[in-house]
Amino acid sequence: MTECRRKIMAERPFHIDAIVVLPDHLHCIWRLPSGDADFSGRWREIKKAVSREVERRTNHHNGRPVWQRRFWEHLIRDEEDWRRHVEYIHYNPVKHGLARRPADWPWSSFARAVARGWHEVGWGASEPEAIVGMEYE
Repeated sequence: MTECRRKIMAERPFHIDAIVVLPDHLHCIWRLPSGDADFSGRWREIKKAVSREVERRTNHHNGRPVWQRRFWEHLIRDEEDWRRHVEYIHYNPVKHGLARRPADWPWSSFARAVARGWHEVGWGASEPEAIVGMEYE
């Protein structure tokens, strides 16, 4: 997926603030160029590129069984909303029982967030207060 994403990012620029990839889903926060709100077009191109790389099995929709048909989109309202969603993303592997703490999950931008000072290394040993009750699965 990484190479496919990089290819699309080169063609249709965007920046990833936070990402986590889990066995059956992923979450991310993107920043698009000013005046550009085409999340859907970018996801479509990423899904197509990744699907071409996956074994050519088909499901009952005659498609490759890689992606769900839709995605959930949320426009970040302010700095507090952005922070809550970054925390939600980085805590997600713990929430799903895949890691004891976010630092234990390698398929995440958590280490990058620590390097930027957004989280302490030991952050997420327990569910952060700001995300209690958030549910975006």
